[in-house]
Amino acid sequence: MTFEHPDKTWLVELVKRVGLVTRPGAPFTLASGATSIHYLDGKRVLACGRDLLRVAGMALDQVPEPFDAVGGLTMGADALAVGVACAASLRGAEVRWFSVRKEPKDHGLAGRWVVGADLGECRRLLLVDDVVTTGGSTIRAIDAIRSDHPETEIVAAVCLVDRGGGARERLAELGIEYRPLLTCDDLGIPPVG
Repeated sequence: MTFEHPDKTWLVELVKRVGLVTRPGAPFTLASGATSIHYLDGKRVLACGRDLLRVAGMALDQVPEPFDAVGGLTMGADALAVGVACAASLRGAEVRWFSVRKEPKDHGLAGRWVVGADLGECRRLLLVDDVVTTGGSTIRAIDAIRSDHPETEIVAAVCLVDRGGGARERLAELGIEYRPLLTCDDLGIPPVG
């Protein structure tokens, strides 16, 4: 499924200008363990508040279903989660953001995986991430959320860029609809894998 949006060309150009680094002689090792001569820095793409809100609005347009909270595995999800919550409030919706820690908290409210929104009060969740290859970070977030809050429903998973490494299939196996804003094809780079 290809996402069409009036701002898609703008987003492709933003990602290419700000977030795409190509290094033919020395491939990058990605979080998935795969290597590529192309590195996508999603955090840099979302670093400007104006751009973050515009991308967050695009993410909201990808998900017509209502949701109570938005988040995912820290760090890749954090900026987009906060941006989507803010953009939703500008559209009149009350949406909270959350972040799934990579390890449970060991101080204060020790043992918690999720910080930010209290997911006990949120029933419908949107998962986000910046750059996704295999979906491993999103699946880690799903596992942590479902272990602490099995009553929650995940309405969809949205990412800035899908690297084409099998995330769609892995998320479909978990019953999660996957809606990337861009794919590697949109950027003119080969898929990872």
